[in-house]
Amino acid sequence: MPQIAPLVASDPAELGSFRLTGRIGEGGQGIVYLGETAQGERAAIKLLHVKFTGDAIARSRFARELKAAQRVGSFCTAGVMEADLEGDTPYIASEYIDGRPLREIVETDGPLRGRQLEMLAIGTATALVAIHQASIVHRDFKPDNVLIAADGPRVVDFGIARIIDSTGTITSRAIGTPAYMAPEQISGDEVGPYTDVFAWGATIAYAATGQAVFEGGSIAVVLNRILNHEVDVSAMPEPLRGAVRDALAKEADRRPTADQILLRLLGRPDAAGASKAVLSQAAVLVSDDTAPFPRQRATVAEPTAPQGSTAQGPASPSPGPTTPGATFQEPAAPPQPAHVQSLLDVPVPADPATERSQWPAQAPVTRRRKGPWIGLGLVLALVAAAVVALAMNGGLPLMFGAEAGEQPTQEPTTGGKGGKIPAALADRVAKTGKIVIGVKADLPGLSLEDPKSGTFTGMEVELARRIATELGATPEGITFVPVARAERAKMLARGDVDMVIATFVPDKSELTFAGPYYLAHHDVLVRAEGEISELRDLEGKNLCNPNNSPSVYSVQSRLKGVKLIPGRDYADCMDLLRAGTVHAVPGEDLLLAGFAQREAIQYEVLGLRLTNEPYTVALPKNDARTCRAVQGIIAGLYRDGEMGKLLKQYFNRVRFDPEDRQPTLTPCG
Repeated sequence: MPQIAPLVASDPAELGSFRLTGRIGEGGQGIVYLGETAQGERAAIKLLHVKFTGDAIARSRFARELKAAQRVGSFCTAGVMEADLEGDTPYIASEYIDGRPLREIVETDGPLRGRQLEMLAIGTATALVAIHQASIVHRDFKPDNVLIAADGPRVVDFGIARIIDSTGTITSRAIGTPAYMAPEQISGDEVGPYTDVFAWGATIAYAATGQAVFEGGSIAVVLNRILNHEVDVSAMPEPLRGAVRDALAKEADRRPTADQILLRLLGRPDAAGASKAVLSQAAVLVSDDTAPFPRQRATVAEPTAPQGSTAQGPASPSPGPTTPGATFQEPAAPPQPAHVQSLLDVPVPADPATERSQWPAQAPVTRRRKGPWIGLGLVLALVAAAVVALAMNGGLPLMFGAEAGEQPTQEPTTGGKGGKIPAALADRVAKTGKIVIGVKADLPGLSLEDPKSGTFTGMEVELARRIATELGATPEGITFVPVARAERAKMLARGDVDMVIATFVPDKSELTFAGPYYLAHHDVLVRAEGEISELRDLEGKNLCNPNNSPSVYSVQSRLKGVKLIPGRDYADCMDLLRAGTVHAVPGEDLLLAGFAQREAIQYEVLGLRLTNEPYTVALPKNDARTCRAVQGIIAGLYRDGEMGKLLKQYFNRVRFDPEDRQPTLTPCG
């Protein structure tokens, strides 16, 4: 793999909030740079070639790639950090993943065996479920597009992915990598999620054998084998053997869905779709077990034995017991260096696709059949067309990468009278059904305790309840306790609480942070329909100063002549605002909206967005497993529109335009 190349004279020094530090690679559509924010966050930044900036079709294609990547949870892909598609230099900045492509691992270290193979299969199936539940067909799933990172497999490159239309299908144009195309891509039939399932089967078979299962000396031979060759999967253990065999069915309607594959691999009944809880638990399961090279492990928690789950279609035997996990030994030679995300580059013809709002992962799909399998003559004709298309579109995908990263650390378990207790919170909650969550107790709309009943209400409380439920907590097993700002870290360290949901200044030396779940801002609250509609209208006005809040400085530093009126707290400031003693109250936008929500008078959060204030989920130190599970839940809430519904539910009486897009999640490691 090539090293990160230095920038050249024609390269920009910055893109958006990123300082560029090198070139990862270049393809037909654009250049991929390595970038870094002022906070030290790294990104792989794909910049559209200058020659395409005036091309409406190229920009549209770039926008489709961005839209597809944004719809999928970042726990299984490279999360989008920032993008600009309107300016003179269109770019997409994605999370920089420290990991090696699956193809490189197999070529260097040999085929995967035992638990490594099992966790790869579960992790990639989890990613496909998330992709398909976001109504996306990847269309180029292959070993090059699977990166093995410290927190599990990531599926990357949405360059030719498409959002599914209202029929659940997409017209095929023979786009993809030949050895991992499904028969319907070759025959010109419609493609859909089942197309990715076929590519998944071919990818897992490659990882298990070390050879492309449809390998050939020419594209014609490869395509003919895809259409007519049956893959030998007998060397694989069950239930993986049956899942891969069924995924490679020539007829699309005989293949299981990604949901069914994941549930079978986890030993669960596959009659229903995989819930967010299942995805979160699968992500936790693989997060520490898919490293590209073996390492010692004390104990390995295996998935439960299958309960007679079956695949779609005939001749699908019940899966056998899960293969026991192996105890890995340290390799005699030092591990190969890690590599980073590849942003692959295949320009695609522009074709119309109408996005559908809902597409259930288990929905049956009606597909056109185009008669019996096509003969070799038609294969050759398609090959010729494919060669022409590839030549016109800049060739096959390129693979970029760079050295990076450290090996993941091992997370311990703690002993107790009842035996070994899982150290990761997610595992403990799944086992006991119980969790103690620390929340604020004095903020209406966010988290407010009723002193009489001891119950808590507010958006943060409901969010916490949903996270806990997805982790496996029962309704009666969820306990809320008030936590003061100064006591949050101490209570987590002592084990008084399992999780805290609040505003934090992240200090990763003390805690683990999952999120942020919302990006708040310093703003001001004023009367709706009043004389203040923008920041400059506050010049010379009275501004409440609630206990020397930092938000006061955010406003005062931008204006002249603001008069500060002391307030004991925000409740006191609201009294002053209601009485007309002050013209505005500064604060974090959600906090202001919560206080305004209970007022008889309508108020407005101006939407100044003076700063970024992360509202996050704090966990005990080094609990990366739970962090990744919580981040998957947060991503799902945004993807499904549930966060937007919560914001409207708790702040609907205030003129307020809250952030409804998922903020960039911070790394869990």
